[in-house]
Amino acid sequence: MSEKPTQLHIRPITAADADAVCAMSLNFRHYLEALGDTDDYQFNRARYLQDGFGPDPAFGGFLAVLNDEAVGYLLHCPSYNSDLACRELMVIDLWVEPAGRRHGVGKGLMQAAGDLARRRGATRLIWSVFKPNHLAYDFYHRIGGEMIEELDWMTLPLSRD
Repeated sequence: MSEKPTQLHIRPITAADADAVCAMSLNFRHYLEALGDTDDYQFNRARYLQDGFGPDPAFGGFLAVLNDEAVGYLLHCPSYNSDLACRELMVIDLWVEPAGRRHGVGKGLMQAAGDLARRRGATRLIWSVFKPNHLAYDFYHRIGGEMIEELDWMTLPLSRD
């Protein structure tokens, strides 16, 4: 008996994808926690809808559907590099469920982000990787990602008041 061919579809996220994206985001969170991430996770359905689909969306994204099952997502936001005088697209999250791995899902999501970035006049994608996440480093290197050795990410927490 032959195996059913896999059908991968990458499309922009919608408000109706809130449950699927949030469930995968929580799986991503558990994966990062197992690697030692201690950030206070607060992403949920309400934040997805408010921050991604309100009057001033903070992010956009793509959903990967493999054989009618949501198996991955990528969230992004615009960025600008004044040194290079170029637009960029920042990848905020990229997660592929174990069932979607080795089917081109991650690569497809990054290609969709790259296509969007080019349409918006951006010249590159940028992202950060949690240092213990060696699977992510391996994946990004395989698709041609390059480290920016000269930079370290920093943060300045602001209250939401």
